[in-house]
Amino acid sequence: MTTAHAPHPDHTHRHGEGCGHVAVPHGDHVDYAHDGHLHQVHGDHVDECEAAAHATHGDHGHQHGEGCGHVAVPHRDHVDYVHDGHRHAGHDGHWDDH
Repeated sequence: MTTAHAPHPDHTHRHGEGCGHVAVPHGDHVDYAHDGHLHQVHGDHVDECEAAAHATHGDHGHQHGEGCGHVAVPHRDHVDYVHDGHRHAGHDGHWDDH
């Protein structure tokens, strides 16, 4: 899964361990849930981190939701759930990997 380079302008907060935001493993880096989207530390700035493609998570019987036991991450107009080292997002009756 690749992401585009999309700098988040005027971001003064420094994300990292203990910064107060939910850390979400994402491929070869960690994203931080902040202000309804995900930030990726990139050198001396922060990028918006978005999945580049729709990737259906096959054979996923677990239904995510409030109290399901997985970390909920607000993301734009929906909530993703951290599960098995990546984010799951509900989409048209199935779950997508982010």
